[in-house]
Amino acid sequence: MANLSQIKREKMLAFLEKLKEQHSDDESLIAINQIERELTSKKYGLVWEQHEEEVDVKMRTHIPVFTEDKEREIICNPDNEDFNFLLEGDNLHSLRLLEKTHKGKIDVIYIDPPYNRGKKDFRYDDAYIAEEDTFRNSKWLSFMSERLMLAKRLMTDNGLIFISIDDYEVGPLKVLCDEIFGVENFINIFIWKRNSSGKTEKDKFTVNTEYVVAYSKSYKYELNDVYKPLAESSQKMYNKDDNDGRGKYATVSLQKPRDPGPETTYDYIDNSGKVWPCPPKGWRMKYEKIKALENDGRLYFEGKSLRVKDYWNERKNAGKRIDTLWDDLPENSAASKTFDDIIGIKGLFNNPKPVELISRCISISHKNATVLDFFAGSGTTGQAVLERNKEDGGNRHFILCTNNENNICEEVTYQRLKTVITGKRIDGSEYSKGIPANLKYYKTDFVAKDSEELYDDLLAHIVEMIQLEYGVKVDNKKYVMIMSDKEMDEFEKNIENYTDLKSVFINQDVLLSTSQEQLLNRLDSYIIPDYYFDFELREAGEIW
Repeated sequence: MANLSQIKREKMLAFLEKLKEQHSDDESLIAINQIERELTSKKYGLVWEQHEEEVDVKMRTHIPVFTEDKEREIICNPDNEDFNFLLEGDNLHSLRLLEKTHKGKIDVIYIDPPYNRGKKDFRYDDAYIAEEDTFRNSKWLSFMSERLMLAKRLMTDNGLIFISIDDYEVGPLKVLCDEIFGVENFINIFIWKRNSSGKTEKDKFTVNTEYVVAYSKSYKYELNDVYKPLAESSQKMYNKDDNDGRGKYATVSLQKPRDPGPETTYDYIDNSGKVWPCPPKGWRMKYEKIKALENDGRLYFEGKSLRVKDYWNERKNAGKRIDTLWDDLPENSAASKTFDDIIGIKGLFNNPKPVELISRCISISHKNATVLDFFAGSGTTGQAVLERNKEDGGNRHFILCTNNENNICEEVTYQRLKTVITGKRIDGSEYSKGIPANLKYYKTDFVAKDSEELYDDLLAHIVEMIQLEYGVKVDNKKYVMIMSDKEMDEFEKNIENYTDLKSVFINQDVLLSTSQEQLLNRLDSYIIPDYYFDFELREAGEIW
């Protein structure tokens, strides 16, 4: 990763040295020295060196595109024709392409980016933290800022982003997100208990937690109520049963905890004539409401205070609304065991996040969300989406991005998703019945900007972009793509054969007859736009 800020600073300092040679008077030298001190001084706040990654360098001369790996396509839910997507390649390239298909369309983003623990272990795209970096966080912040700015552009106006992070970078990440998303769009930092007995370090305390930082894109966001399960001790309180068909219940005090008011300050007389003196801070409800509960057999009269019956079967949820301490979720060790069980091989991937952790993040948004994870790792987010849909009847879809370093995308991410969808492990043994879904697998490819056939080279990858944007499979039966006048003539001639036709995607260069225009007006049709590669084609002078 070229340190662009350092290069720029060194050029400016070198220029100042030339100025010193040209201007020897005291006033000029004082001014030049002040500028030099400003360039070399440390500053308070979030300051980092801007770095250029290899993926940035690649895009100077090449245009990223997607190429489908059709052999890895999975169709296990033909009744639901929507597809999920696994995108192999550097996530910066994938995000650039997603900006063309999903700008303003992503509802939820969950990411678990590589951590930067300050021990030269931040590695991504062959780049390590370097000792000569002026700021230890520079490469990581430069790396993250570019991706988070793209992520923001992908989010819907009410979109949410959840970022897993540890102690080393939670501070800089919070400030970075404040700059990108706006401090007013900060929601919470959740604390997840990742282990009960973490590794001890010399002169430090054991670390048992990590964090999930949550932001929205704008003030328009809405948060679903999500609940923790009741503690076992609380569940045991539901131990009473009147054998009236309502089931077990616990009793809850009717005394108001604070702020007594005139409408809730009274002595209550039950149907037997017994008087229940007003509690010091009044009752929780008006007299008429308590009487209605008594007439419905919902008051509990034993003891010194009046109580109401809380039936387990009538609870709207199994616990209490979540707070920022997520100590009720599985720990990392359990997540590793779950992953090993899915794949059928031990130790193939280290420290995956628990499905339940990501499922909780997803649950905070709505049931029809498009979910993006551009640090997909072992594919936990994909599994969480599928399991969440199965549990609550949602219709969420996922897009996962990961590189294929050490064959992770092919041998870990894809294999996990395949097992969860089909119920078959790598060795053919049964994992479960599977969760029927459809998946397409894309690989990042490149087209040279100086190609003599640039327009045609890019057009060859349009079908992948259409499928990604609309979440379908262009099969030329239900979803038809027409690229030439001849194909349009054939389509019109054989229109009666398209009995299951859903949508038509037509090249904007096709010249339509009056009858063909009328035909398309009756169908769900879309013009294949230049906007997928509009900028690149204009830059090359292919279109004006």
